[in-house]
Amino acid sequence: MAWLFLFLAIACEIFGTVSLKLANGFSHPIYLIGTVVGYPLAFSFFGLSLKTIEVSIGYAVWSGVGIVGTSVLGSILFKESFSVAKTLFMGLILAGVIGLSFVKS
Repeated sequence: MAWLFLFLAIACEIFGTVSLKLANGFSHPIYLIGTVVGYPLAFSFFGLSLKTIEVSIGYAVWSGVGIVGTSVLGSILFKESFSVAKTLFMGLILAGVIGLSFVKS
């Protein structure tokens, strides 16, 4: 159940970040609702996940998958650049996250 909470936290964080981008510096304040809802939910789910997942593993997975997910959505939704180098380094982030998720204390 903790891993489900962690991935819900990641999804809510990505939602909040994309909403913040859509708010465009407060010029479209309706999108701030997504930010105001997304971030507190992300922290709530993250806190629940930490009941059984070590903080070092949980935070690495949360931030790593969040970075990659947000970057992919930025590329799709906002036509942000996505080069071979970015793809390579995001792959390294994911490799690290996957490796950490298998580490046993």
